[in-house]
Amino acid sequence: MDFMNIIRKLQNTLAAFLLLASCPTVIAQELEKPQGDVILKITGHISRTNENGVALFDMAMLEALPQTSFQTTTIWTEGKITFSGVSLHDLLIAVGSSGARLRTLALNDYAVEIPVSEAIEGGPIVATRADGAYMSVREKGPLWIVYPFDLQARYRSELTYSRSIWQLREIAVVD
Repeated sequence: MDFMNIIRKLQNTLAAFLLLASCPTVIAQELEKPQGDVILKITGHISRTNENGVALFDMAMLEALPQTSFQTTTIWTEGKITFSGVSLHDLLIAVGSSGARLRTLALNDYAVEIPVSEAIEGGPIVATRADGAYMSVREKGPLWIVYPFDLQARYRSELTYSRSIWQLREIAVVD
């Protein structure tokens, strides 16, 4: 293993530890069960679940988490759009995440990995709304991981665009 891989592993481990340490009281509680249609499934290295070691979320559960929004342009839409939803950071805290990477999966089976180190305050959100309206599957919904592209130049890259998975249905937290 080369030196840079060792450094990356240490950074990912530290990011996962800091994420866990930031909210220890939430981790001990069990998640409520979804009452509506399940729109997101989170598996893997999580400590808060609601069904057989898995965290299932309906829209109401996602909207009960702290909400955030930002306005940005994307390469897939026209003009500035206000996206709102739960930050990826807060979602990982809610499930007691302890992994280093997120394997995300869309309704059409598109899959991409996102390092947990990107799940920071002011970073990507799991958007449930665009300009205040729920997003249909046709409009890249119901869930879309959106980065604040206009707020930080580092987010305007092919790699970040590939991580902006729409029609999100599942996240697996892995080492």
